[in-house]
Amino acid sequence: MATKPLGEQVEDLHLVNLTKLFGAQAAVDDLSLTIPAGSFFALLGPSGCGKTTTLRMVAGLEDPTSGRILIGDEDVTTLRPYQRPVNTVFQSYALFPHLDIYENVAFGLRRRGVKDIDAQVKDMLELVELGTMARRKPAQLSGGQQQRVAVARALINKPDVLLLDEPLGALDLKLRRQMQIELKRIQTEVGITFVHVTHDQEEAMTMADTIAVMNAGRIEQMGAPREIYEMPRTVFAANFLGQSNLFPGVVVGSEGALLRVRAFDREFVIPQDRVSAPGDQVILGVRPEKLHLVVGEAPPDEGHNVIEGVITDTSFVGVSTQYLVQVPWGQELIAFEQNLAEVRPRTGDRVRIGWDPAHSFGLDGSHGLDAGLDRELLEVGGYTASDVAAGNVEMYGAGS
Repeated sequence: MATKPLGEQVEDLHLVNLTKLFGAQAAVDDLSLTIPAGSFFALLGPSGCGKTTTLRMVAGLEDPTSGRILIGDEDVTTLRPYQRPVNTVFQSYALFPHLDIYENVAFGLRRRGVKDIDAQVKDMLELVELGTMARRKPAQLSGGQQQRVAVARALINKPDVLLLDEPLGALDLKLRRQMQIELKRIQTEVGITFVHVTHDQEEAMTMADTIAVMNAGRIEQMGAPREIYEMPRTVFAANFLGQSNLFPGVVVGSEGALLRVRAFDREFVIPQDRVSAPGDQVILGVRPEKLHLVVGEAPPDEGHNVIEGVITDTSFVGVSTQYLVQVPWGQELIAFEQNLAEVRPRTGDRVRIGWDPAHSFGLDGSHGLDAGLDRELLEVGGYTASDVAAGNVEMYGAGS
């Protein structure tokens, strides 16, 4: 495998009409995208969406049924894994337990017969902040430290692309969050392309410059984390990336730049440029943290959408409180509010929910409301799309 100094110009990764069939089933279905050199890119989606199969094809561990993989202008589709300027870090770390940390990191260089490796290995251990632990065995390290060793062992080969396959899945929550920051720091320092496969929404949003939300072998939506979160284009993206309150409606008119949408005998307004529905059937959406609760006689903010309801549940989650509010048509909407007020609404209180129309989004009304939700939850509970619409299933994404 050709190598180059870390920080030297790397090449874009191109996937061109990439398809992988297992029998008649398309795990990856005519996938085309370009991952810019030096970016941190995340493939996000539920189990079975094709993200890991895509990663394995880039690594050379799976052969595509059709399509091409290029790094820069070089077609690597038929090259063996060791011939590609690519390295992979797996969830299991795959460290050699009988070798110390120094020798684990040095393994790839020794295998290729590289001389004078000491400075390279020590520099790499310093990069991952393990310079003082060079002679310890993997079993003497924490999970996060072992993960950094695995990253160092991959990076010392100076790949164009580092593939990360659910790399933090085995860590506890606090350590996982620390490692998210560490991996982003390392990627920024070395300047090579990281392609990260995960089902964890927070992980993808914390680290990635660009996220591709995958569903059934295709990309559902791709863009910057904030862009996809604030303006999902499909029900699947709205449900899978974070939580959403969704309910079906019909466009009944317009007022300048605003559309009027009727839902459950009530009228709401939404900016036309935040509606991606092709016709009059619209699924109106708003994120839980965009909602605010109005208690008592206080008037809602002028121009805001407003629904009356009754609080059915409150959950204190530290920085905020989650409220479930049952609205007149039976659905329970989720609202998050920061814990700023000393007196907060309680279960059983009647409230009004308000939100700025600019925080709404409108999706294709021909799609079901359950796309992107945890299928196992729906099947085990016996729920249907109508249950979702009625509020019998909370709008939690599949990877949360």
